[in-house]
Amino acid sequence: MPVRDMKQRDPLDDFERHDVTLLGETKLVFVAGQGPAVIVMTEMPGISPEVARFARWVREAGFTVWMPNLFGDPGRPPTVLNGLPVMLKAICVSREFRALAANASSPVTQWLRALAAHAHPLCGGNGVGAIGMCFTGNFALSMMLEPAMLAPVLSQPSLPLFNAAGMHIAPEELAAVKQRLEREDLTVMAYRFEGDSFCKAERFAAFQQALGDRFVGRVLPDSAANPDALMKNPHSVVTAHLIDREGEPTIAARDEILGFFRARLAEA
Repeated sequence: MPVRDMKQRDPLDDFERHDVTLLGETKLVFVAGQGPAVIVMTEMPGISPEVARFARWVREAGFTVWMPNLFGDPGRPPTVLNGLPVMLKAICVSREFRALAANASSPVTQWLRALAAHAHPLCGGNGVGAIGMCFTGNFALSMMLEPAMLAPVLSQPSLPLFNAAGMHIAPEELAAVKQRLEREDLTVMAYRFEGDSFCKAERFAAFQQALGDRFVGRVLPDSAANPDALMKNPHSVVTAHLIDREGEPTIAARDEILGFFRARLAEA
């Protein structure tokens, strides 16, 4: 895969652009690759060059990436100036996210479940995988209410804001997800940095208590985070704080995620 400058706008010209209408809502989705579908949900403030890089790794691993544009300007490198307005809009205005709600799921997860159901017959395989990051980190868990979803990954799940132990999923949905995980012998993978101030240990502990051994949480040391990232708080495990060098813990996390998708989605 060609090396790209993460500080330059990514044209995303190796992705097809599809306007996908589901449940009466149309969203732009970037699609690339062949093989079982994996839905890559961006972190704030949008589909950054680092998010696109991760999507390409998923594509090169043998999957079809479906990357919906949920907010922001796709391809634009994040800065404080362009990130803050997007975040404030999502927190304060958007009804899709309910960013402050501890015991409620974001309404946008209904559309994302429909996307998984839409993508599965088009791409084949055993089912669909999904990864949410930061603001969208919890969404992959709510998506498990869709039968096609088999491989959920929560990367530094950061909602709800201002509630370290909140899980951002309705209690009845959480109960249904747990029943499905047990019934079908499935697991949820999750990742965070030890000192992350947005996704703290209390959140992983809450998930562990709720889901038991169906929740597999990985905690990386802060020393594994890319020191050159714009945000100095260790946070974005597979994007901005990933160190793209063999032997790095963040690369090991990336490879484990790709292996998880492969084990769950690829037909024997």
